[in-house]
Amino acid sequence: MIKNISNLGDAALYCDFGNEVSREINSSVIRYYRNIKNKNIKEIKNLTPSYNKLIISFDLKKTNFKEMKKIIEEITINQKEVLSSKKIKIPVCCDKSFSLDIERLEKKLNLTRDKIFDCFFDNEYFCYMTGFIAGMPFLGDLDKKMQAKRLETPRVKVPKGSVGLTEQFANIYTFESPGGWNIIGNTPLEIFHTNKEKEPNLINPGDTIIFNRINIDEYKDYNE
Repeated sequence: MIKNISNLGDAALYCDFGNEVSREINSSVIRYYRNIKNKNIKEIKNLTPSYNKLIISFDLKKTNFKEMKKIIEEITINQKEVLSSKKIKIPVCCDKSFSLDIERLEKKLNLTRDKIFDCFFDNEYFCYMTGFIAGMPFLGDLDKKMQAKRLETPRVKVPKGSVGLTEQFANIYTFESPGGWNIIGNTPLEIFHTNKEKEPNLINPGDTIIFNRINIDEYKDYNE
């Protein structure tokens, strides 16, 4: 449930669900996000969910903070409702040309690369949020023995499709961009579709992700 609603700038609400990063709290964020989105409230311009927060941007020409807050407070959410979600399989190639930080991770985690890959592919991941760059999914939860800090010096360019790890999360770079995640592979799939206006994200908050390891030949076949 929402613990507090405050104003964020002149035209946004900041809905705080707590400080903990957990599936239970994030599921509450997603329930509110989906419920509000489905209502098509004309005053709302944009909804931005995160691990434990929800930012609601509104049109100042149509409403104000006080009125918008009242609308949100009056929304009833069934916290026991089972969230519908997709289970999505993502192919990942861990060829040495893609696993840019595997040697670093071997040293940081004190694990062999085979063990790192086994742990990574044996897990299922929950999409907490998307953001930073368009459609980039933040996927938890990594086993504690797999958790490493970001690179001390971020890369200027991380290749599109790169699959990275940092702390308790995995992610996928939807575009080439700067970044400091530990890169262990690359997916040939389009995670964000720029030509789809309504549903551009392949992965959305609440979805479950299963990574499937492929070899370099299978990777190349996806692009032919």
